[in-house]
Amino acid sequence: MNSKNIIFDMDGTLFQTDKILELALNDTFNDLRLRGLWEGGAPIEQYRSIMGVPLPKVWETLLPNQPESIRHEVDQMFLEKLLVNIRAGKGALYPNVIEALSRLKEKGYSIYIASNGLVEYLNTIVEFYELDQFVSEVFSIEQINSLDKADLVREIVSKYNIKSGVVVGDRLSDIKAAKANGLYSVGCRFDFAQEVELAQADVVIEDMKDVLKTLPADH
Repeated sequence: MNSKNIIFDMDGTLFQTDKILELALNDTFNDLRLRGLWEGGAPIEQYRSIMGVPLPKVWETLLPNQPESIRHEVDQMFLEKLLVNIRAGKGALYPNVIEALSRLKEKGYSIYIASNGLVEYLNTIVEFYELDQFVSEVFSIEQINSLDKADLVREIVSKYNIKSGVVVGDRLSDIKAAKANGLYSVGCRFDFAQEVELAQADVVIEDMKDVLKTLPADH
């Protein structure tokens, strides 16, 4: 059991999802428009406002009048377009992510990822940016039934017998997941962050290079 543990969110925390989000959403909703299932532009701002919730809830919000079968189809289409853009190098990690992960590993931290993203999506990011050299294991919301980030973090805590640790993320679900599991929360004031949510974190950073200096001595 390592006494130094840190759990990162992926979208909007390590990975600049915004760089590929608009591309993938436009492609997806263009397809729906051609099939007569959508009118107008892609709901990019609406997606940005709910970024961080599990994808089934995204499509419930963006496509409330479509049946489950269409939502599932859109889910698959959107995922494929995201993967194509990641593999084409159109995404990016946030500045100083690699440096921060490297320094954390040097200092003896066990590093995990807990994300509302799907397994294939997360693995594609990890492989493309070679994050597996730092990260012990990636946990996806797809692996649990509740679609609750707190439960996902609890899986990590249980599997690795974590007694103290840190959750780093940009949304309220990350902060709540930390609190629910007795962990320290670091909020990231990045693309999708909202001030009213960040106010509930133990500490807030504006650059990933600052994560180390914000960690309490007992974590």
